[in-house]
Amino acid sequence: MQEGAKAKAAEIGVDLTVGSGKEEGDDAGQIELIENAIAQGQAGILITPMSVNVNDAIKKARDAGLYVIALDTPTDPPDVVDITFATDNCLAGQAIGEWAAGKLNGEKAIIAELVIFNDRVVSVDYCRANGFLQGMGIEVPTLEDMTSPAATGSYTTGAGGEYEIVCLEATGANEAGGKTGMETCLSKNPDINVVYTINEPTAFGAAEALKAAGKTIGQDVFVVSVDGGLAGVEAVKAGTIQATSQQYPLKMASLGVEAIKTIADGGAAPTNTSANGQFFDTGVVLCTDDPMDTVVSAPQESAQFCIDNAWG
Repeated sequence: MQEGAKAKAAEIGVDLTVGSGKEEGDDAGQIELIENAIAQGQAGILITPMSVNVNDAIKKARDAGLYVIALDTPTDPPDVVDITFATDNCLAGQAIGEWAAGKLNGEKAIIAELVIFNDRVVSVDYCRANGFLQGMGIEVPTLEDMTSPAATGSYTTGAGGEYEIVCLEATGANEAGGKTGMETCLSKNPDINVVYTINEPTAFGAAEALKAAGKTIGQDVFVVSVDGGLAGVEAVKAGTIQATSQQYPLKMASLGVEAIKTIADGGAAPTNTSANGQFFDTGVVLCTDDPMDTVVSAPQESAQFCIDNAWG
Protein backbone atom coordinates (compact mmCIF):
# COMPACT_ATOMS: atom_id res chain seq x y z
CA MET A 1 0.00 0.00 0.00
CA GLN A 2 2.84 2.39 0.82
CA GLU A 3 4.35 1.67 -2.60
CA GLY A 4 1.08 2.42 -4.38
CA ALA A 5 0.46 5.59 -2.37
CA LYS A 6 3.99 6.91 -2.87
CA ALA A 7 3.92 6.28 -6.62
CA LYS A 8 0.60 8.08 -7.08
CA ALA A 9 1.64 10.96 -4.77
CA ALA A 10 4.81 11.52 -6.81
CA GLU A 11 2.83 11.36 -10.05
CA ILE A 12 0.19 13.95 -9.13
CA GLY A 13 2.16 16.19 -6.73
CA VAL A 14 0.82 15.22 -3.32
CA ASP A 15 2.81 15.76 -0.09
CA LEU A 16 2.51 12.31 1.51
CA THR A 17 3.44 11.39 5.09
CA VAL A 18 3.69 7.65 5.85
CA GLY A 19 3.52 6.05 9.28
CA SER A 20 2.49 2.78 10.88
CA GLY A 21 1.98 1.09 14.21
CA LYS A 22 4.82 -0.92 15.71
CA GLU A 23 3.05 -4.25 15.12
CA GLU A 24 -0.30 -5.82 14.22
CA GLY A 25 -2.83 -4.61 16.77
CA ASP A 26 -1.00 -1.41 17.81
CA ASP A 27 -4.12 0.71 18.24
CA ALA A 28 -2.28 3.33 20.29
CA GLY A 29 0.27 3.82 17.53
CA GLN A 30 -2.45 4.43 14.97
CA ILE A 31 -4.26 6.86 17.25
CA GLU A 32 -1.04 8.85 17.71
CA LEU A 33 -0.56 9.01 13.92
CA ILE A 34 -4.13 10.25 13.43
CA GLU A 35 -3.64 12.95 16.04
CA ASN A 36 -0.39 13.98 14.34
CA ALA A 37 -2.19 14.30 11.00
CA ILE A 38 -4.78 16.58 12.61
CA ALA A 39 -2.08 18.73 14.21
CA GLN A 40 -0.19 18.98 10.91
CA GLY A 41 -3.28 20.20 9.07
CA GLN A 42 -3.31 17.35 6.57
CA ALA A 43 -6.08 17.28 3.95
CA GLY A 44 -6.89 13.64 4.54
CA ILE A 45 -5.88 10.26 5.91
CA LEU A 46 -5.59 6.82 4.34
CA ILE A 47 -5.77 4.18 7.07
CA THR A 48 -5.99 0.42 7.44
CA PRO A 49 -7.77 0.50 10.81
CA MET A 50 -6.47 -1.86 13.50
CA SER A 51 -9.81 -2.24 15.27
CA VAL A 52 -12.84 -0.38 16.61
CA ASN A 53 -10.48 1.17 19.18
CA VAL A 54 -9.38 3.80 16.62
CA ASN A 55 -12.94 4.91 15.80
CA ASP A 56 -12.97 7.90 18.17
CA ALA A 57 -9.69 9.21 16.77
CA ILE A 58 -11.04 8.92 13.21
CA LYS A 59 -14.17 10.84 14.21
CA LYS A 60 -11.94 13.55 15.70
CA ALA A 61 -10.04 13.80 12.41
CA ARG A 62 -13.22 14.09 10.38
CA ASP A 63 -14.59 16.72 12.78
CA ALA A 64 -11.37 18.65 12.14
CA GLY A 65 -12.07 18.61 8.39
CA LEU A 66 -9.85 15.76 7.22
CA TYR A 67 -11.26 13.37 4.62
CA VAL A 68 -10.63 9.85 5.94
CA ILE A 69 -10.44 6.79 3.67
CA ALA A 70 -10.10 3.27 5.03
CA LEU A 71 -8.04 0.89 2.90
CA ASP A 72 -8.59 -2.87 2.75
CA THR A 73 -10.22 -3.13 6.19
CA PRO A 74 -13.66 -1.54 6.52
CA THR A 75 -14.37 0.14 9.83
CA ASP A 76 -17.07 -1.17 12.11
CA PRO A 77 -19.54 0.44 11.55
CA PRO A 78 -18.69 1.40 7.92
CA ASP A 79 -19.68 5.05 8.28
CA VAL A 80 -16.89 5.76 10.78
CA VAL A 81 -14.85 6.88 7.74
CA ASP A 82 -15.89 8.90 4.71
CA ILE A 83 -15.39 5.92 2.38
CA THR A 84 -13.53 2.59 2.20
CA PHE A 85 -11.49 1.33 -0.75
CA ALA A 86 -11.26 -2.42 -0.32
CA THR A 87 -11.57 -5.92 -1.56
CA ASP A 88 -14.85 -7.47 -0.55
CA ASN A 89 -13.23 -9.57 2.18
CA CYS A 90 -16.42 -11.58 2.75
CA LEU A 91 -16.45 -12.44 -0.96
CA ALA A 92 -12.72 -13.28 -0.88
CA GLY A 93 -13.38 -15.69 1.98
CA GLN A 94 -16.44 -17.08 0.25
CA ALA A 95 -14.44 -17.92 -2.90
CA ILE A 96 -11.88 -20.04 -1.05
CA GLY A 97 -14.69 -21.74 0.88
CA GLU A 98 -16.46 -22.63 -2.36
CA TRP A 99 -13.17 -23.98 -3.72
CA ALA A 100 -12.52 -26.08 -0.61
CA ALA A 101 -16.02 -27.61 -0.71
CA GLY A 102 -15.58 -28.47 -4.36
CA LYS A 103 -12.21 -30.06 -3.75
CA LEU A 104 -13.54 -32.19 -0.89
CA ASN A 105 -16.36 -33.45 -3.14
CA GLY A 106 -18.44 -34.82 -0.26
CA GLU A 107 -15.58 -35.90 2.01
CA LYS A 108 -15.88 -34.84 5.64
CA ALA A 109 -14.29 -31.41 6.17
CA ILE A 110 -12.03 -31.36 9.23
CA ILE A 111 -11.24 -27.67 9.48
CA ALA A 112 -8.55 -25.55 11.13
CA GLU A 113 -9.16 -21.79 11.17
CA LEU A 114 -6.09 -19.58 11.66
CA VAL A 115 -7.29 -16.01 12.24
CA ILE A 116 -5.65 -12.76 13.42
CA PHE A 117 -7.13 -12.06 16.85
CA ASN A 118 -9.23 -13.70 19.53
CA ASP A 119 -9.54 -10.60 21.73
CA ARG A 120 -11.03 -7.94 19.44
CA VAL A 121 -13.49 -7.47 16.58
CA VAL A 122 -11.85 -6.67 13.23
CA SER A 123 -13.92 -6.76 10.05
CA VAL A 124 -11.19 -8.24 7.85
CA ASP A 125 -10.80 -11.08 10.35
CA TYR A 126 -14.42 -12.12 10.78
CA CYS A 127 -15.38 -11.37 7.17
CA ARG A 128 -12.69 -13.60 5.66
CA ALA A 129 -13.10 -16.43 8.18
CA ASN A 130 -16.89 -16.52 8.28
CA GLY A 131 -17.04 -15.80 4.55
CA PHE A 132 -14.95 -18.95 4.06
CA LEU A 133 -17.44 -21.00 6.10
CA GLN A 134 -20.39 -19.50 4.23
CA GLY A 135 -18.66 -20.37 0.96
CA MET A 136 -18.55 -23.99 2.10
CA GLY A 137 -22.25 -23.79 2.85
CA ILE A 138 -21.88 -23.73 6.63
CA GLU A 139 -24.40 -21.65 8.59
CA VAL A 140 -22.94 -18.55 10.24
CA PRO A 141 -25.48 -17.15 12.75
CA THR A 142 -23.58 -13.89 13.39
CA LEU A 143 -21.10 -12.63 10.79
CA GLU A 144 -19.21 -10.50 13.32
CA ASP A 145 -18.69 -13.45 15.69
CA MET A 146 -16.18 -16.07 14.55
CA THR A 147 -17.28 -18.37 17.37
CA SER A 148 -20.95 -18.37 16.30
CA PRO A 149 -20.85 -21.26 13.76
CA ALA A 150 -21.56 -24.69 15.24
CA ALA A 151 -18.45 -26.82 15.75
CA THR A 152 -20.01 -29.72 13.82
CA GLY A 153 -22.71 -30.11 11.21
CA SER A 154 -23.11 -30.23 7.45
CA TYR A 155 -21.73 -28.13 4.63
CA THR A 156 -23.92 -27.80 1.53
CA THR A 157 -21.78 -26.41 -1.28
CA GLY A 158 -21.05 -28.83 -4.11
CA ALA A 159 -21.61 -32.46 -3.15
CA GLY A 160 -21.98 -31.42 0.49
CA GLY A 161 -20.95 -33.42 3.52
CA GLU A 162 -20.22 -33.34 7.22
CA TYR A 163 -17.81 -30.89 8.83
CA GLU A 164 -15.95 -30.40 12.09
CA ILE A 165 -14.25 -27.13 13.10
CA VAL A 166 -11.29 -28.32 15.17
CA CYS A 167 -9.84 -24.97 16.20
CA LEU A 168 -9.99 -21.19 15.87
CA GLU A 169 -6.46 -20.00 16.62
CA ALA A 170 -5.22 -16.39 16.79
CA THR A 171 -1.94 -16.02 14.87
CA GLY A 172 -1.25 -12.29 14.64
CA ALA A 173 -1.38 -12.81 10.85
CA ASN A 174 2.29 -13.77 10.68
CA GLU A 175 4.36 -16.84 9.86
CA ALA A 176 5.44 -17.65 13.42
CA GLY A 177 1.84 -17.40 14.61
CA GLY A 178 0.69 -19.59 11.72
CA LYS A 179 3.18 -22.31 12.67
CA THR A 180 2.27 -22.23 16.37
CA GLY A 181 -1.46 -22.09 15.63
CA MET A 182 -1.25 -25.04 13.25
CA GLU A 183 0.72 -27.07 15.79
CA THR A 184 -1.98 -26.39 18.37
CA CYS A 185 -4.71 -27.43 15.93
CA LEU A 186 -2.91 -30.66 15.00
CA SER A 187 -2.56 -31.52 18.69
CA LYS A 188 -6.36 -31.36 18.91
CA ASN A 189 -6.97 -33.43 15.79
CA PRO A 190 -4.19 -34.76 13.53
CA ASP A 191 -6.69 -35.55 10.75
CA ILE A 192 -7.30 -31.92 9.70
CA ASN A 193 -7.78 -31.79 5.93
CA VAL A 194 -8.72 -28.13 5.31
CA VAL A 195 -6.72 -25.19 6.67
CA TYR A 196 -8.16 -21.68 6.38
CA THR A 197 -5.54 -18.96 6.88
CA ILE A 198 -6.17 -15.23 7.26
CA ASN A 199 -3.28 -14.42 4.92
CA GLU A 200 -0.35 -16.02 3.14
CA PRO A 201 2.38 -15.46 5.77
CA THR A 202 0.10 -17.36 8.17
CA ALA A 203 -0.27 -20.06 5.50
CA PHE A 204 3.53 -20.39 5.21
CA GLY A 205 3.80 -21.03 8.95
CA ALA A 206 0.94 -23.51 8.83
CA ALA A 207 2.59 -25.34 5.93
CA GLU A 208 5.81 -25.67 7.93
CA ALA A 209 3.91 -27.29 10.81
CA LEU A 210 1.96 -29.57 8.48
CA LYS A 211 5.11 -30.79 6.76
CA ALA A 212 6.79 -31.41 10.12
CA ALA A 213 3.76 -33.53 11.05
CA GLY A 214 4.26 -35.65 7.93
CA LYS A 215 1.32 -34.22 6.00
CA THR A 216 1.42 -33.95 2.20
CA ILE A 217 -0.08 -30.58 1.30
CA GLY A 218 -2.39 -30.85 -1.67
CA GLN A 219 -3.18 -34.49 -0.89
CA ASP A 220 -3.68 -35.04 2.84
CA VAL A 221 -4.65 -31.45 3.48
CA PHE A 222 -5.66 -28.35 1.48
CA VAL A 223 -4.47 -24.88 2.47
CA VAL A 224 -6.46 -21.81 1.39
CA SER A 225 -5.79 -18.15 2.04
CA VAL A 226 -6.42 -14.52 1.11
CA ASP A 227 -4.22 -11.63 -0.12
CA GLY A 228 -2.49 -12.58 -3.38
CA GLY A 229 0.91 -11.03 -2.75
CA LEU A 230 3.74 -12.19 -4.98
CA ALA A 231 5.16 -14.70 -2.49
CA GLY A 232 1.65 -16.03 -1.89
CA VAL A 233 0.77 -16.70 -5.50
CA GLU A 234 4.22 -18.16 -6.14
CA ALA A 235 3.34 -20.57 -3.31
CA VAL A 236 0.14 -21.46 -5.19
CA LYS A 237 2.23 -22.32 -8.23
CA ALA A 238 4.60 -24.37 -6.04
CA GLY A 239 1.70 -26.22 -4.39
CA THR A 240 2.21 -24.92 -0.83
CA ILE A 241 -1.15 -23.12 -1.01
CA GLN A 242 -3.93 -24.60 -3.13
CA ALA A 243 -6.07 -21.48 -3.60
CA THR A 244 -5.85 -17.85 -2.51
CA SER A 245 -8.03 -14.82 -3.16
CA GLN A 246 -6.01 -11.98 -4.68
CA GLN A 247 -6.71 -8.40 -3.74
CA TYR A 248 -5.14 -5.22 -5.11
CA PRO A 249 -3.76 -2.98 -2.33
CA LEU A 250 -1.62 -0.83 -4.63
CA LYS A 251 -4.80 0.10 -6.48
CA MET A 252 -6.58 0.87 -3.18
CA ALA A 253 -3.84 3.22 -2.04
CA SER A 254 -3.37 4.86 -5.44
CA LEU A 255 -7.07 5.58 -5.77
CA GLY A 256 -7.13 6.87 -2.19
CA VAL A 257 -4.36 9.42 -2.76
CA GLU A 258 -6.04 10.53 -5.96
CA ALA A 259 -9.41 10.93 -4.22
CA ILE A 260 -8.05 13.09 -1.40
CA LYS A 261 -6.25 15.38 -3.88
CA THR A 262 -9.44 15.71 -5.93
CA ILE A 263 -11.41 16.69 -2.81
CA ALA A 264 -8.69 19.09 -1.62
CA ASP A 265 -8.81 20.75 -5.05
CA GLY A 266 -12.57 21.21 -4.74
CA GLY A 267 -13.67 18.17 -6.74
CA ALA A 268 -16.32 15.56 -6.03
CA ALA A 269 -15.89 12.84 -3.41
CA PRO A 270 -15.86 9.19 -4.59
CA THR A 271 -18.97 7.04 -4.21
CA ASN A 272 -19.45 3.43 -3.12
CA THR A 273 -19.57 0.72 -5.80
CA SER A 274 -19.92 -2.52 -3.78
CA ALA A 275 -23.01 -4.70 -3.98
CA ASN A 276 -24.01 -3.76 -0.43
CA GLY A 277 -23.34 -0.07 -1.04
CA GLN A 278 -20.89 0.19 1.86
CA PHE A 279 -17.50 0.59 0.12
CA PHE A 280 -15.62 1.15 -3.14
CA ASP A 281 -14.89 -2.37 -4.42
CA THR A 282 -11.39 -2.80 -5.90
CA GLY A 283 -12.00 -6.40 -6.98
CA VAL A 284 -10.93 -9.96 -6.17
CA VAL A 285 -9.73 -12.98 -8.19
CA LEU A 286 -9.34 -16.58 -6.98
CA CYS A 287 -5.84 -17.84 -7.80
CA THR A 288 -5.59 -21.61 -8.31
CA ASP A 289 -4.20 -24.10 -10.78
CA ASP A 290 -7.02 -26.48 -9.86
CA PRO A 291 -10.26 -24.59 -10.61
CA MET A 292 -13.55 -25.87 -9.19
CA ASP A 293 -17.03 -25.59 -10.71
CA THR A 294 -18.31 -24.76 -7.21
CA VAL A 295 -16.63 -21.33 -7.25
CA VAL A 296 -19.24 -18.74 -8.24
CA SER A 297 -18.36 -15.67 -6.15
CA ALA A 298 -15.15 -14.65 -7.98
CA PRO A 299 -13.43 -15.34 -11.31
CA GLN A 300 -10.76 -18.08 -11.17
CA GLU A 301 -7.34 -17.46 -12.70
CA SER A 302 -4.12 -19.45 -12.89
CA ALA A 303 -1.22 -18.99 -10.51
CA GLN A 304 0.78 -17.51 -13.38
CA PHE A 305 -1.93 -14.92 -14.10
CA CYS A 306 -1.87 -13.95 -10.43
CA ILE A 307 1.94 -13.79 -10.38
CA ASP A 308 1.80 -11.41 -13.34
CA ASN A 309 -0.71 -9.22 -11.46
CA ALA A 310 0.66 -9.59 -7.91
CA TRP A 311 1.69 -6.89 -5.50
CA GLY A 312 4.69 -7.13 -3.16
